[in-house]
Amino acid sequence: MLNKFFTRINHKIINKDNGLSFLLGLALVLCYAPFSYYWLMAIILPTWLYSLQGKSARAAAKQGFIFAFGWFSAGISWVHVSIDQFGGLPLIVSILLMVLLCVYLALFLALACYLAARFSYQQKLNLWLLLPFWLLAEFLRGVLLTGFPWLTLGYSQIDGPLAVFAPIMGEKGISALVITLSIAIVYIVKQRKPWRHIALLVAISVASLALQNKVWVSATGQSVNTVMVQGNIKQAMKWSPELTWPTMLSYLDLTRKNYPADIVIWPESAITAIEPSTQAQDFLQIAQNSALLNNSAIISGIIDYNINSRNYYNNLIVLGKELPSDSQGSYQYNNQNRYAKHHLLPIGEFVPFADWLRPLAAIFNLPMSSFSRGEYVQKNLVANGYHLLPLICFEVAFAEQLSANFSNQTDLLLTVSNDAWFGDSHGPHQHLEIVRMRALEFGRPFLRATNNGITAVIDHQGRILKQIPQFEQAVLSSQVALVTGLTPYARYTRVIDFVIPLLLLLLAVIRRFQYRAKS
Repeated sequence: MLNKFFTRINHKIINKDNGLSFLLGLALVLCYAPFSYYWLMAIILPTWLYSLQGKSARAAAKQGFIFAFGWFSAGISWVHVSIDQFGGLPLIVSILLMVLLCVYLALFLALACYLAARFSYQQKLNLWLLLPFWLLAEFLRGVLLTGFPWLTLGYSQIDGPLAVFAPIMGEKGISALVITLSIAIVYIVKQRKPWRHIALLVAISVASLALQNKVWVSATGQSVNTVMVQGNIKQAMKWSPELTWPTMLSYLDLTRKNYPADIVIWPESAITAIEPSTQAQDFLQIAQNSALLNNSAIISGIIDYNINSRNYYNNLIVLGKELPSDSQGSYQYNNQNRYAKHHLLPIGEFVPFADWLRPLAAIFNLPMSSFSRGEYVQKNLVANGYHLLPLICFEVAFAEQLSANFSNQTDLLLTVSNDAWFGDSHGPHQHLEIVRMRALEFGRPFLRATNNGITAVIDHQGRILKQIPQFEQAVLSSQVALVTGLTPYARYTRVIDFVIPLLLLLLAVIRRFQYRAKS
């Protein structure tokens, strides 16, 4: 019965104009935050794969492109908010830019489908060969042109039963499981070695149940008193010169009302005076004194203009107590206890081919769009004796960067952001979803401080303990329990993320030679 149903859909709709592929791609957005219907993945992806199986390389590539175009058109529609509101472009041009971005991202899945079909017997796509090429395509999407590893399949499962695999194989491993389970469902429906595929489903389900109560890290019995300030400063007002002092003092006033705290977190570029200007140094000394008097440390985002290199950096700095033994002292510019953002956001923080693009439109001349990169590996920030691994905004999507800076000494993970660029869209919710996955993968509590939401405290199991709603000026105080130990994924990130997909690709190549021998 099911086989007849899928076959009818396949012949009457999909072969006609690929409309169903586009609609199923659009529907994928419902699997991610803020909707979080993770179980829909078990319907959407198998339905699409059912239609794809057995296609020629050209037809598979076309269908993969259409599916992915729908997937990203709905999934990253929040990008259009920043283009439309801050880009200074006519609506038709901003829509065109979004279409071009979605086309670019869709090409990766199209390539995966094409290669899978080419490597299949008689060049008729075998779904199992799609698995390694899909993982390869996602790897390429995450590194080419600085990378955009957003909205990969695994993130949709943060609240589902597959989330327990994150500490073992990370989000990329969960993506592989999602594809594997979907392929197995297709072959069960098509009655191709159904018992073998049923056994595969059962094995993964049993493993998921067995891992439900598995604890990879252990509590230290200690906790840290944290305060995160959500200033809710409108993006249009943030960099107005006349509002520099009122903006900075609002963060300081909100902090003073919420002492005592071991660590206070202000969001990305909360301090709107640029180091080492006189304005910045005057305010930083006031904040330094405030933190020291209250036995606290403040971590804040700030823009640094390095006089020696003549480069701008998107930085995090520590004020007040670096170590519990610190006493009264002046703030020292360019001290080593700071972090410079490494993974810059294209257009927003740097403009590729700037000499050509900047004259074309306002979007290529956004404020603070000429940053330089910090080093890939940097020391953890030390605040009041605690070690925090920092990531700024977009960087949290790159698990490999987090891994390169992670150590046994890392007490907390920290990310700051300014999602005011994306308004009331689902972008900030997806951003928080990614943070939750990183916390679960690496087994550490994660602090997320933002300008206008969603500020949140996430525990080492990826659960949101506390959060501030969007578009509210508020303070989030929390006692965060510390843990120790390493998850398997934290120990072997590179092996899991790179070696395993390469082995799968090698098997695909071997399979290709076996098919050639048959023909």
